[in-house]
Amino acid sequence: MRITGLAIVPPPTAADCPKVTPELLASVLARYSRSNEGLAAILSKVDLANPDASIDRILKFVDYGHASIGGLTGGLAVALDDVSMWLAYKIFEIATMADGQESSTRYITMDAANVPTAEELGIPADLASRWRDVLARSFAAYHAEYARLDALATAEPHRVRLPADAKPAVATRLRKNYALDRARYFIPFATRTNLGLVQSSRMWATTVKQLASLPHPEARAAAILIRDELLKQSPRLMRHSLADKSYEEQAGQELATSIALGRARLSAAPLTDDVWVRVDRATPPWLAETQPLSEALRHRANRYGQHGTASRRMRVAFAWNNMALAELRDLNRHRTGHRHTPLIQAGFYLPPEIDRAPHAALLADQLELTRELLVRSSPAYVYSLLLGAQTPFEHSTHADKFIYEAELRTGMGAHFRYAEHLSAALDGFFAQVPEAREWVVRGTAEPE
Repeated sequence: MRITGLAIVPPPTAADCPKVTPELLASVLARYSRSNEGLAAILSKVDLANPDASIDRILKFVDYGHASIGGLTGGLAVALDDVSMWLAYKIFEIATMADGQESSTRYITMDAANVPTAEELGIPADLASRWRDVLARSFAAYHAEYARLDALATAEPHRVRLPADAKPAVATRLRKNYALDRARYFIPFATRTNLGLVQSSRMWATTVKQLASLPHPEARAAAILIRDELLKQSPRLMRHSLADKSYEEQAGQELATSIALGRARLSAAPLTDDVWVRVDRATPPWLAETQPLSEALRHRANRYGQHGTASRRMRVAFAWNNMALAELRDLNRHRTGHRHTPLIQAGFYLPPEIDRAPHAALLADQLELTRELLVRSSPAYVYSLLLGAQTPFEHSTHADKFIYEAELRTGMGAHFRYAEHLSAALDGFFAQVPEAREWVVRGTAEPE
C-alpha cells in the first residue's frame, strides 16, 4: 500500500498517480463519490492527453453544483503585490477559509511613493492633493517618531525588555522593534503591502465575487486580476466569480452603516479601553455536556494541544470599542468564526511614549479629510485613515479558539497592545468561566 495523493491504492504502475490539474482532480473526486468502481478504475478512463474532455464528460455525468466541486480543487496559491493595507485587510476578512501571510510593517517601504495613486483608489479629484499632503506628513511623522524612540531606547536601555542573555544583535533588533511598534500608528492605511493566500477554487470564487461586488475601484481591479490568473487553473469553476446582486446589496448596506457611524463618532481623541465578552454554554437537553472544563484544558502542554468537548462546544463572542487598525490587521487574520467591524475612526490611539501635541495639526487635518469623504459618502474614506484610527471590532467563535488567540497574543514576543487587549478579554472570560483561570496561560508579552 502507498499514498498516491488521491487515495490509498495498490501500487501496480506509475499511472496511479498522474499529474492532474485542479479541475481534473475535482472532477475525478466528484465522480468517485458517485461510483463504487474505485479510484483506479476512474483514473484509467481519464485521457491525460486531453484532460478538458475528461473533465467535461465527468462533470456532465455527475451534475454537481459548482460549489461542492470547487472545494475539491486543492490549494490554489495567489500572491498579490503592491496592494493597499486596506485591501489586504479586506481580503483576509472575506477569505475566512484561506491560509495566508501579509508583509509585516517591519519590512515594507514607508514612503509617500509607496501608495497607490488617488485615481486607483477612487479619491475624489478635488481632494487628491489634500490626501497626498496628509499621507506625506504621516510618513514624516512616522520616521521622526521612529528615530526619536530608537535613540531614546539606546540612551535608556531599561525601556526595552531584553532577555538576560541577549546578544548585541538581538538587543538591537528588539530596540528597533520597540521604536517601530510605537511609531507605526502614523502609517497610512493606504500604504502598499503584499499578501499571499492559498485556498480552494470554491473559496477563491467566493472571494473574487465579493471583491467584484465592492464599490472600491481597487477591489474590483483586484477581482479581475485574480480571476484572470485562476482561469488558467480552474476555468470552469471561476466562471462563478462575477459580481452578484446579493453581494452588492450587502456591501452597499454595510458601507452605509459605516458611513453613518463614521460621521457620528469621528474623533481624533483617544478612546478609553472597553471590552465586551459573552459566553454561551447552552447545549441541547438530549446532548448535555458532561465533561468538566478542567478535563478539557488541563492535558494541553501548550496552546497547540487538543481541547476537550467542554471548551470546543462553548461559544464565545468578544469585542473591543477601540481596536487600532495597527492591531486589527493582525487580529482580523484569526480565521475561525465571524469578525465584524464598521472600520471607522472613533478615536485615535498613540502609545504613552508619543506626545500628541507636536502632531496635533496633522491629526486635525487627517480628521477633516476623513470627515469630508464621509460627508460625500465616499468609499475611499478608508484610505484617509492611519493605523492609529480606533474602530469597534467583534469576533465570535468557540472557547478553544478564543483561548488559543488569548494565549498567543499575550505570549512570548506579542506586541504590547495585543497583550493589553487580549488580557482584558481574558478577564471578561474568567469572570464568566472562573474554572478556566487555572488552565489558561496568560502571558506577559516577554520578548523573544
